[in-house]
Amino acid sequence: MDFCCALTAGLAGFVFRFGEHSLTPRPDAVLAAGLPLLWVGWAAAARAYDARFFGIGSDEYRRVLTAGVSLTAAVAIASYATKAEVARGYVVIALPLVTLLTLVARYHLRKRLHRRRGRGECLRRVVAAGHREAVAELVREFGRAPYHGMQIVAACVPADGGPDMLGTVPVEGGLDEVADVVGRTGADTVAVLACPELAGVELRRLAWRLEESETELLVASALLDIAGPRTTIRPAAGLPLLHVDHPELAGLRRLLKGVFDRTVAGLALILLSPLWAVMALLIRADDPGPALYAQERIGRDGRRFRMLKFRTMVVGADRRRDVLSAAGGRNGLLFKLRDDPRITRLGARLRRFSLDELPQLVNVLRGEMSLVGPRPPLPAEVDRYGEDVHRRLAVKPGMTGLWQVSGRSDLSWDESVRLDLRYIENWSLTLDTQILWKTIAAVVRGSGAY
Repeated sequence: MDFCCALTAGLAGFVFRFGEHSLTPRPDAVLAAGLPLLWVGWAAAARAYDARFFGIGSDEYRRVLTAGVSLTAAVAIASYATKAEVARGYVVIALPLVTLLTLVARYHLRKRLHRRRGRGECLRRVVAAGHREAVAELVREFGRAPYHGMQIVAACVPADGGPDMLGTVPVEGGLDEVADVVGRTGADTVAVLACPELAGVELRRLAWRLEESETELLVASALLDIAGPRTTIRPAAGLPLLHVDHPELAGLRRLLKGVFDRTVAGLALILLSPLWAVMALLIRADDPGPALYAQERIGRDGRRFRMLKFRTMVVGADRRRDVLSAAGGRNGLLFKLRDDPRITRLGARLRRFSLDELPQLVNVLRGEMSLVGPRPPLPAEVDRYGEDVHRRLAVKPGMTGLWQVSGRSDLSWDESVRLDLRYIENWSLTLDTQILWKTIAAVVRGSGAY
């Protein structure tokens, strides 16, 4: 695919710059002819073919971008050093185009791989080793997100006389039998979860045994769920110590996030104003009452604000909340009903595609919310927060977040909290961009919205 993208970009750049009837031999023609092989070799040098990053994460795309930028710089320097007459117009067209085409092609290949993994194909067979609770959580995570490409086929846990199954995964042995279980199950990967029984010397010996069968070894630190991107290895006295940076909850990067949020919100408000007017008229025609609904929510550092939404329920719906909550509409601290009788006919459609959330762009413009962040809680929910959950109030709440792109209302309370905390600890503008991109797909699918 990369070869075809480079061939297309090289020809397109040459034709656009010199015309389709230009047959004059020149350095640009040589570059156009050799670009496919040059691009594949350059991408390989940038480690863009590392299979570990196929299908998940941004590393694959970042390496393609690195290859594109460095190749452009190399061609410019080489043409200057050799005094080759390479047209700048061709370089400006062909090399950015090959990078863009490659990114688009790899995105579609990734989506095709995700579909195949959803059907149970192209999965790595994993033996998970660790304590029962940690292994059970990993089984749930991989089961909920098969696009990661990991299928746990067996578990190795401490001998505690517990059940022989962890969900749908059989317990095949103890922590000292991992290598043997790999051989019996035909696994190609071992995931070692944080536990004192498999650390230091024991882990090193396990790595030696797995090396013989070329089985991949993955080790999950207890810190990785919260501080993964902020950890670096710092050798000290011959020991590989993990250094954990503090999350950046203030400073220049937060200022840039605020500028980005308000700029995007302002542009979106201008572009979507005709849609707002139409939706307001439809809401009032469908059910008597105001088009907008304002509800008190808790923002950063416990500040209260009025969150705006398009009204999707009948007037006076809040007065029926306690009755419905007592009837079983509570998920942890959250109140959610899949078939809420208070939702209007049009409101159900608006909620399915999250169109009722659009007025929150005004909250973003005011600085009360962010485009991406934890779910904005109700005051009654905050009153019942535990100590750890209060960490959610360290940043502004968001219109979308990891909870939205990971299941929305289908998530349990504990899963929502865990995702919100993970976002807070690992925040970056790159992560925000990824979440915004994934939100579009989640909204189009309409899954988990009610």
